[in-house]
Amino acid sequence: MPDVKWAMKAREFINCNCAYGCPCQFNAMPTYGFCQAVAGMEIESGHHGDTKLDGLRFVGIFSWPGAIHQGGGEAAVIIDERATEAQRGALLRILGGLDTEPGATIFQVFSTTLEKFHDPIFAPIEFNIDVDARTSQLHVEGITDGRGEPIRNPVTGAAHQARIDLPHGFEYAIAEVGRGWTKATGPIKFELADTHSHFANLHLTQSGIVH
Repeated sequence: MPDVKWAMKAREFINCNCAYGCPCQFNAMPTYGFCQAVAGMEIESGHHGDTKLDGLRFVGIFSWPGAIHQGGGEAAVIIDERATEAQRGALLRILGGLDTEPGATIFQVFSTTLEKFHDPIFAPIEFNIDVDARTSQLHVEGITDGRGEPIRNPVTGAAHQARIDLPHGFEYAIAEVGRGWTKATGPIKFELADTHSHFANLHLTQSGIVH
């Protein structure tokens, strides 16, 4: 069992290289056989032990040569420069899958699939998200720039709404599905254009999602 109790309520935007809907959520192989993704989160309220995490942001940039579960991935983490030393340490432990029951959260699951962790970066993070509207903007100067928006009906151009409901998910319970564009320029480099994105409200603890 984890020695330190932690919890966070947060909002999440993720843009990956797969087709709309993301095969990973259905235990299928990635659209193009490999996975690249940028994730941004903003904590509304949270703590790691006695360390408060309210209002902080963080970004994860990921790349795997195949499906995530096949391993061999690399990751870079950007932590809000406003975080104190204690908050930085707490977030790095959570994001590294520490103080978490095995398989309980996306952080712990991803940590078991990564071969390379780049040194953490502490920088200003610009992040705006509206989960219900399926819109988001995420920017870290010199590292990543991305946006998400609703899927559009190809005939009428109207915004299309679709959701993924995961009763036993380790990342989210319900997510709004959209499309996204992201350019990652370092330390992991790739570019995504009109690919899957999702927007979610999260309530995570060291034991998993609170539904």
